[in-house]
Amino acid sequence: MTSTPGTTLPDTTTSLLTDRYELTMLQAALADGTADRRCVFEVFTRRLPAGRRYGVVAGQGRVLEELTRFRFEQDELDWLAAAGVVDDATLGWLADYRFTGTVHGYAEGEVFFPQSPVLVVEGTFAEAVLLETVVLSILNFDSAIASAASRMTSAAVDRPCLEMGARRTHEDAAVAAARAAVVAGFAGTSNLEAGRRYGLPTIGTAAHAFTLLHDDERSAFESQVAALGSGTTLLVDTYDVREGVRLALEVAGTGLGAVRLDSGDLGVLASEVRHQLDEAGAHGTRITVTSDLDEYAIAALAAAPVDSYGVGTSLVTGSGAPTCGMVYKLVAREGADGAMVPVEKRSSAKTSVGGRKSAARRLGADGRAVEEVVVTGPEEAVRGWAPDDDALRPLLVPLVTDGVVDERWTGAAGVAAARERHRESRAELPRGARRLSADEPALATTTLRLG
Repeated sequence: MTSTPGTTLPDTTTSLLTDRYELTMLQAALADGTADRRCVFEVFTRRLPAGRRYGVVAGQGRVLEELTRFRFEQDELDWLAAAGVVDDATLGWLADYRFTGTVHGYAEGEVFFPQSPVLVVEGTFAEAVLLETVVLSILNFDSAIASAASRMTSAAVDRPCLEMGARRTHEDAAVAAARAAVVAGFAGTSNLEAGRRYGLPTIGTAAHAFTLLHDDERSAFESQVAALGSGTTLLVDTYDVREGVRLALEVAGTGLGAVRLDSGDLGVLASEVRHQLDEAGAHGTRITVTSDLDEYAIAALAAAPVDSYGVGTSLVTGSGAPTCGMVYKLVAREGADGAMVPVEKRSSAKTSVGGRKSAARRLGADGRAVEEVVVTGPEEAVRGWAPDDDALRPLLVPLVTDGVVDERWTGAAGVAAARERHRESRAELPRGARRLSADEPALATTTLRLG
């Protein structure tokens, strides 16, 4: 199916991207009459990865896109029946499944902290509980990638970062990773499906194999320039870097777009290559570096004459933090009298705080954030809460209303909006929040109780 312009999704349902216990809970709840109880589920993380100062919410748009495809078609129902997963009554209920509830959450691209209610899902228990796994699988992965990508773009300052990690992860994860990287400030991706689906700029010219295909380096460069023009990027380190640069300039002239370095001491080589290019009058020829970069390597190259960074493995694996540890917890449900009742988990080290919540960020006089504020209290008070203090910036936005997805957050337009939200949100953090050294979260989370 085709969703918003710039987004082409596979023609499959997402209903079985879930865990069995969601369906067995549904069967039991349908049987005992609790399936239709109104419920509020909340997505949050109890802690950031060790040493990280902030996280980045990513994947909200993908959650909404997948929600529109969360259906139990005949193939899925037949398999569930054959596998004996649930009974006939539950299969009948699943056949008509459509999410009719409401979802609020942090705008995609927003930074988050421990206990931040990044997504609030409300509906009947039956329709909301089924979404747990697909929501968490998207938000945990995408937010981990965006959080790592934000550290990389922060370290790069004004130099572009380019996503090149498709060969280091699952083919579907590669598309999601490219999207999340662009949300966090990456300038483009090598992944064509990500480009097609989300309107992302795509990049890439040639690998070492192209040079090795030809009888010599000059022939390879001549072929590439003939095909792609002198504005292309030539990979100059297949053999000897200095000789590679000399040949690149002989073939393409001083109008050569860029050279790429993919091995060796990148800082030293970049300085030598910049000197060689400038001596030849190729002052506009850029230098791109690749080769297992992460945020620390990027920061170490800050003083080197590098123009852009290509990042792969470290990015698509979350640079040491491949998940955000987000959980999907029931925090309120309808009681026997029809009123909403706060519920919470009290297990050691895995507690949750009951009740519907809202959130805001408190800003100082200089416009920088000073704390994350989680709003709690009586159901109706929290539901209707809006800050009466100009220093509080509300964080939750409507994403789904009565089952209808707000398409502003999906497709190419959603990515563009998320990228801008991240730029503004990160700029709002206190000074020092973007340092790469390990520390506590940049903002403390406090509670504002209403009523």
